[in-house]
Amino acid sequence: MSESLLSVRNLTRHFDISGGLLDQIRFSGGRFHRQKTLVRAVNNISFDILPGETFSVVGESGCGKSTLGRTIMGLYAPNAGEIHYRGDRIDNLDPRSLLPYRRKMQMVFQDPYASLNPRKTIRQTLEAPLRYHNPKLSNGEVQDRIEEVMLQVGSDPQWISRLPHEFSGGQRQRISIARALIVDPEFIVADEPISALDVSIQAQILNLMMDLQQQRGLAYLFVAHDLSVVEHISDRVGVMYLGTMCELAETAALFENPRHPYTRALMSAIPRLGGGPGGHVRLRGEVPTPINLPSGCVFHGRCPHANDRCRVEIPGLRRLDDGRQVACHGVEEGRI
Repeated sequence: MSESLLSVRNLTRHFDISGGLLDQIRFSGGRFHRQKTLVRAVNNISFDILPGETFSVVGESGCGKSTLGRTIMGLYAPNAGEIHYRGDRIDNLDPRSLLPYRRKMQMVFQDPYASLNPRKTIRQTLEAPLRYHNPKLSNGEVQDRIEEVMLQVGSDPQWISRLPHEFSGGQRQRISIARALIVDPEFIVADEPISALDVSIQAQILNLMMDLQQQRGLAYLFVAHDLSVVEHISDRVGVMYLGTMCELAETAALFENPRHPYTRALMSAIPRLGGGPGGHVRLRGEVPTPINLPSGCVFHGRCPHANDRCRVEIPGLRRLDDGRQVACHGVEEGRI
């Protein structure tokens, strides 16, 4: 879409885990041949994120959510597909050409302790990206910017001389958010930013992120597995299963009336007060491995509505009358 902040088209990311040459040698049909082993983490995914929007990605552990976010940020190079930022393609740029986009796109990681350098003070952590992208700033301007962003995330500017191990998990995550904000970005990938925190601190960080979004007009790609959090913070939601996007819809529509069988099962697992066991959808079978993806629809082995077409033909995302997109032959044929 022309008004999109970020556009992802047919994005694919696979990891080669073949090992050395001897590990790749296989014997079949009376001869030896070389065979590579790939983890197909992200497969042919497309979506758009609008300015100021929170787009959440949910799914089971190992479905490729974090890999998707890291590929968009350039931490992993895509094997196929395109990434566009404000209409400009960025996935094929060299590191120097990518620099103007680096300050516009930032990331908040899941573990705030692992993402902060334990040997650097908070001042050094915040000062490094600011000076790198704004080399003409004076020492006073740098100090003012650091104090300003520390106050914005609810942290005491007096903390900047401390090291990361001197803080609690919630305080470290606030510092991680400050590091992302210090270069004044437009778009932030938040990779499960509250999952490593206590429940009481989770609410504080979520409210902080929502307040910052209103103040700065930020757009978020919010990766999460807590559906109650996703329902609270998101404008639209994409549901992933085994590296594929199976449903994409506005938050209210998705939670009120999920259409894809996997989305229905996922939503039925949300704990609800007073809810009986009858509403829970129990899936059969085991989650397949991304090393050997099933033929056809990747969900057909666990889907109660699967037929022969589901087993041989890969469904694509199709837009329904209500605007949502669903990758399901059963929905397309009217069986679901």
